[in-house]
Amino acid sequence: MSIPANVKGAVDIDPWLEPYAQTLSERRFLADRWSYEIKHATQDGSEQSLAQFARQAYKQYGLHANQDTKEISYKEWAPNAKRAFLVGEFNNWNPESHELTNRDEFGNFSQVFGPDPNTGDFLIPHDSKIKVRFTLEDGSEIFRIPAWITRATQPSKDTQKQFGPTYEGRFWNPPTAERYSFKNQRPKFNLSNDSLRIYEAHIGISSPEPKIATYKEFTRDVLPRIKYLGYDAIQLMAIMEHAYYASFGYQVTNFFAASSRYGTPEDLKELIDTAHSMGILVLLDVVHSHASKNVQDGLNMFDGSDHQYFHSLAGGRGEHPLWDSRLFNYGAFEVQRFLLANLAFYIDVYQFDGFRFDGVTSMLYLHHGVGAGGAFSGDYNEYLSSDRSAVDHEALAYLMLANDLVHELLPDQAVTIAEDVSGYPTLCLPRAIGGAGFDYRLAMALPDMWIKLLKEKRDDDWDIGFIVHTLTNRRYAEKVVAYAESHDQALVGDKTLAFWLMDAAMYTDMTVLKEPTLVIDRGIALHKMIRLITHSLGGEAYLNFEGNEFGHPEWLDFPNINNNDSYHYARRQFNLVDDKLLRYTQLNDFDSAMQHAEMAHQWLNTPQAYVSLKHEVDKVVAFERNGLLFIFNFHPTNSFTDYRIGVDVAGRYKIVLNTDRPEFGGKGRIDENQEFFTTDLEWNNRRNFVQVYIPSRTAIVLALQK
Repeated sequence: MSIPANVKGAVDIDPWLEPYAQTLSERRFLADRWSYEIKHATQDGSEQSLAQFARQAYKQYGLHANQDTKEISYKEWAPNAKRAFLVGEFNNWNPESHELTNRDEFGNFSQVFGPDPNTGDFLIPHDSKIKVRFTLEDGSEIFRIPAWITRATQPSKDTQKQFGPTYEGRFWNPPTAERYSFKNQRPKFNLSNDSLRIYEAHIGISSPEPKIATYKEFTRDVLPRIKYLGYDAIQLMAIMEHAYYASFGYQVTNFFAASSRYGTPEDLKELIDTAHSMGILVLLDVVHSHASKNVQDGLNMFDGSDHQYFHSLAGGRGEHPLWDSRLFNYGAFEVQRFLLANLAFYIDVYQFDGFRFDGVTSMLYLHHGVGAGGAFSGDYNEYLSSDRSAVDHEALAYLMLANDLVHELLPDQAVTIAEDVSGYPTLCLPRAIGGAGFDYRLAMALPDMWIKLLKEKRDDDWDIGFIVHTLTNRRYAEKVVAYAESHDQALVGDKTLAFWLMDAAMYTDMTVLKEPTLVIDRGIALHKMIRLITHSLGGEAYLNFEGNEFGHPEWLDFPNINNNDSYHYARRQFNLVDDKLLRYTQLNDFDSAMQHAEMAHQWLNTPQAYVSLKHEVDKVVAFERNGLLFIFNFHPTNSFTDYRIGVDVAGRYKIVLNTDRPEFGGKGRIDENQEFFTTDLEWNNRRNFVQVYIPSRTAIVLALQK
């Protein structure tokens, strides 16, 4: 059969796609058709780019202040509404005085409000409360926070007593002197060649104190830690405004508003600019997979209908079966405008460098990855069969457009990451050859494997072949972000790797003033080895959730009714690292050494490793990647002298990373000054070999000396 030209590149990479080429072609065609329609959706028929479309949208919709004329323009799409009025503190909440008198055929209301006739200044004071009031065809009225609002705040306690906990929209228009001005260029980052070492963080928990931390505190206290550790990207969660703190930021109410819990929009700009000054990219954990069900302060029932931004509830596709949230109608033109503009807004206004797209599996399938449909086996029919795959073609097409836009806005530099557990083929291939356009997907099987091993297997029973297979089992030419654990594993109900390894001993035995117990000794050794083998073998990029680098104890639990609204577990105890009498600092220093070793010698974003040894009895793994030789001994008791390791390139090798250093909580059994000369004899299908001393529960990395 002939392969359609628009997906031939993808099929050339993976010939097993050939029977499904027509389906792939149709899916790409839908996105390409939408792209064409958007580019030609101009009044005069001229062509615009996706970037122009998205930028024009966020600059036209919502509230905008003209600093020269002191006029305020407001535009809102609400097709189910008959009339619209702007109300707020500026007009003493007068429901009739400030109508949006212009309504077009698509249901867009707009109005320009001149300056205050008494003062000549803006009619609406900076940071004052506002709402939009709609009257519907039946004569009823509803009040909403404008959909494109850029700031929403929690009501005061007195307001909550009187009107409830509904968030309050605010008109953000600070005086010029109070606006943050970016001082630094984005860090130079080449998608094709550069490594991505991601530090996943949540602003609110980024303090040892039981409270909600701020953007300014993160800038002052946490950014220097990330810089010391050697990460070159930060992935910020829970930035998009969410009325329910315990949702971890995944029940978004106000899509264009940076969460006010942590400070002001200007504070967030300062944080990102400061990160850029340190050479650190900043990625946004963007939630376009669903939206909060909140009506008063969210998008749900915004214009009085249940199907404005979302699929209708009556059709069965309007809400998520597990998340109790609303699901976007990606096939609707105005929804595409809203979501694409949202991406452009965060790139332009806040200078984000890319996105981690949350809930991609839920978006991709009509079953949302839930139930029998979510038990993916890897059979291509589950993804690509025209009648068996249950793929949501419109959601997939939207993701293709989103990737087109982000890479147009930041060519060769923007980073897009898909949170997909299904393994959808072509998700991380370029759009130009028939892929969905993501740069990376999260390697979500890896943390599950480590947790399962620690819960169910004795160290002696670890299946080395299975570990290596899981770490290397990824699609050719589709990059993944490897991680041993993320925020998911830290949440209440689960445990971090450190807690699985050491549990209650972390409370009593982490002091350096006494010899480590067997539990602590094992825990520290395996914590380092698990992270290093995941980092070096598991993907093309690496991710760590804040605090896990130093073995943060306990779990993560946000204040809620079940814990008496306590912040005790909604914090990161960086004080543990700063106490040099505790072993947390040893894990922290190892993590820094690991990131800096990668920075100096690079193994991420290079071709997959060649694994030359998976020894089930000795529990030894050896592999080469980008000229480096990695050797792991997972055996709980056996150390090996003059252990023969195959290596392809002859020469003189030296140790560049050693988990057994005393400052990393090791025993100091390895002489790092020694050199390893290859022997010209084939071993394990490699042309040469070296002989090394590899103690139990240690790993070393060797580099060829020039």
